[in-house]
Amino acid sequence: MYQTISTTLTDEILVITINRPDKMNALNQQVMAELALAVDEVYKKKEIRSAIITGSGEKAFVAGADIAEFLTLSPEQGAELAKKGHTIFQRIEECPKPIIAAVNGFALGGGCELAMACHFRIASSNAKFGQPEVNLGLIPGYGGTQRLSLLVGKGRAMELMMTGDMISAADALNMGLVNHVTEKEALLDNAKEILKKVHSKAPLAIARVIKCVHAALDKDVDGFATEIDEFAACFATKDLQEGAEAFVQKRQPRFTGE
Repeated sequence: MYQTISTTLTDEILVITINRPDKMNALNQQVMAELALAVDEVYKKKEIRSAIITGSGEKAFVAGADIAEFLTLSPEQGAELAKKGHTIFQRIEECPKPIIAAVNGFALGGGCELAMACHFRIASSNAKFGQPEVNLGLIPGYGGTQRLSLLVGKGRAMELMMTGDMISAADALNMGLVNHVTEKEALLDNAKEILKKVHSKAPLAIARVIKCVHAALDKDVDGFATEIDEFAACFATKDLQEGAEAFVQKRQPRFTGE
């Protein structure tokens, strides 16, 4: 089905792997189109409860965009390219099922932007992050100026994007860009362990957490009002009844997502 990505489903976790190791998994139009289809699978298929996005090989998660595609673009075509990227990455960000980035190696430019669109990030100890677009006379175009600022703060985001410098996994952890750093051999296993823990919780509540956290960062939305509405909606679910009964009965809940 796919030519530039691969997918595997185990334990209700879909692993989406960008598979262009000879190009350091660079994002081109075909990768983006196939990534969009894979994300649609996450939304639509009940047998998928969460997803991991990673890159093939040990050198790169995604080492940027395919720059050769930029050489002949007009400003109008550049705007269209950015809009497509924004649409795909926003679908990842707003997915009601958890999508995490397992960052192995370089996550630069569009690769860093892809990782930031995920709900959170786990990095191998050899990972490197950066937004080096200024070296090409560009700026980040897939949401990087916005998400990096939210994740690491205005001052650090300004410096990283103005200098184009790369940072290590350890520095990314200290800045809050990633949640965990692990040895590369354990990266996917650790990501799966976190998701298995999430799977033990109420699916509708997880989706509402995602929605409310995004509302907190959206200046056009009243995040507190959203929280009240989503909190109230939980009371119409069987999962809340099950969770409360399990708590009182001192047993593990069996959530069904209803």
